[in-house]
Amino acid sequence: MTSPLDFMMLNDTVKDMEDLTAYVGSSSDDAVNHPKHYNHNEYGIECIDAIQASMSKEEFRGYLKGNALKYQWRYGYKSKPEEDLLKAKWYLNKLINEVKTDVD
Repeated sequence: MTSPLDFMMLNDTVKDMEDLTAYVGSSSDDAVNHPKHYNHNEYGIECIDAIQASMSKEEFRGYLKGNALKYQWRYGYKSKPEEDLLKAKWYLNKLINEVKTDVD
């Protein structure tokens, strides 16, 4: 069973966004950073941007935290565990950047 503590191992597994880029390669369908199905609309608006625009700052941070936890939780049960861990890291990095904007 996957423990939320397994998430702490992400920093050992994926050191930074360069590792993430190397993992997803140069494919035009980036399943971690910009999945095509999240930007499939006539306006070119990415889903994460629409979600953020619909929420307060605290609601959006909760959304990011929840998604990071979701991907950590399920990574051992899906066919692409590394991809799920990278998605968890993506959401965590997005949350860190959101919090960092308040500090800077």
